Amino acid sequence: MTRLILSGGTLLDQSGERAGDVAIENGRIVQVSDGVGPGLTGDRVLDATGCIVSPGFVDLHVHLREPGKEEAETIETGSRGAALGGFTAVVAMPNTDPAQDSVAVIEFVRAQGERAGLCEVLPSGCITVGRAGERLAPFGELAAAGVRIFTDDGNGVQDAQLMRRALEYAGPLGITLAQHCETASLTKGAVMHEGSCCSRLGLPGWPALAEELMLFRDIELVRITGVPMHFLHLSTARSVALVRAAKAEGLAITAEATPHHFSLTDEELSGYDAVFKVNPPLRTPADISAIKDGLADGTIDAIATDHAPHEPHTKEAPLDQAPSGMLGLETALGVCLAELDMDLVDIVAALSWKPAAIAGVADRHGRPIAVGEPANLTVFDRNVEWTVKPEQLASKSRNTPYIGRRLRGKVRHTVFNGTPVVIDGQATR
Repeated sequence: MTRLILSGGTLLDQSGERAGDVAIENGRIVQVSDGVGPGLTGDRVLDATGCIVSPGFVDLHVHLREPGKEEAETIETGSRGAALGGFTAVVAMPNTDPAQDSVAVIEFVRAQGERAGLCEVLPSGCITVGRAGERLAPFGELAAAGVRIFTDDGNGVQDAQLMRRALEYAGPLGITLAQHCETASLTKGAVMHEGSCCSRLGLPGWPALAEELMLFRDIELVRITGVPMHFLHLSTARSVALVRAAKAEGLAITAEATPHHFSLTDEELSGYDAVFKVNPPLRTPADISAIKDGLADGTIDAIATDHAPHEPHTKEAPLDQAPSGMLGLETALGVCLAELDMDLVDIVAALSWKPAAIAGVADRHGRPIAVGEPANLTVFDRNVEWTVKPEQLASKSRNTPYIGRRLRGKVRHTVFNGTPVVIDGQATR
């Protein structure tokens, strides 16, 4: 049995920061030093000097494209990017082809993740069959197959009565519905945020109201049904205010925000570059400020990447024809540390144990660094600066909005189920 040591790092988890070494055997933490005196010894030692050792990150929102769009990404390449970004678990969105609305597709996605062995791939289920918004997917069958999160991501469920019924079915099953908040009648033909920039460029605008109307509706449905709900990639100041008020009332809701929505504005589209086209769209500096405030005060629970790879030629199309979406897995930590004025423990919480709880995997991810706990860990240097070069990313696609930008903070090692899957910034498989 190999004994793995993470040596010389600063341990950071729910209890705060302290110096120490970590010993791992058979997938679990078997010893934690206090950082005083001789370090721990083992068969294999990974140097963590000058680095933070934290629970592994959990991404609530990734598009791995397989099955159906393997030319843009596969579960293996997406998992590799996740591991390089410090993620030990990712929730795979269901807008695949075929959609993840059957046990057969769910089992395929999970099996592909297990085959890759780089992180835990958690397939989400559709709220409606084919994500068409007409009839509910078989919640009971999918929940019995281990699905914990259901969403029609890419589409919002437009029918309020159908959404209410979905919540009423979800409650007894103990599953979480995650809503993509978009009132489709307000966004038809839109390519970017509705504001002064789109007016100047002569482009059709995407109003903040399209997000906020559905968010308001579903908060009220949570109030009526008493069933918890999660809100995906919120992007506007008013959305943050709505969630804050609902939480103050004690409603059972959670929310996430993406790194691009707190680091990039709609002005990025001034050059008509479709790499900056995303759903929901990049917003204004005021929206960015509100999202940062929401993360800082806990209104927004989690940071999720909405990693959305696309083939290069599709992003070279005109804005009205190009697909929405950006890469995010390998740049998430660097954007967070460069952009967020928050205590490091709060940033890690939003990347790790908070999303782990929402995803229903808090028994094995985002755990304290303590004896007996599963060894899903991330080791990162919070001070290193680096420049994003798309050709160096693991994804099959290249649509990162951070090309040439300087980020701060990079993953050095990732340990998944006790096995190093990233060593010194390189994937081991």
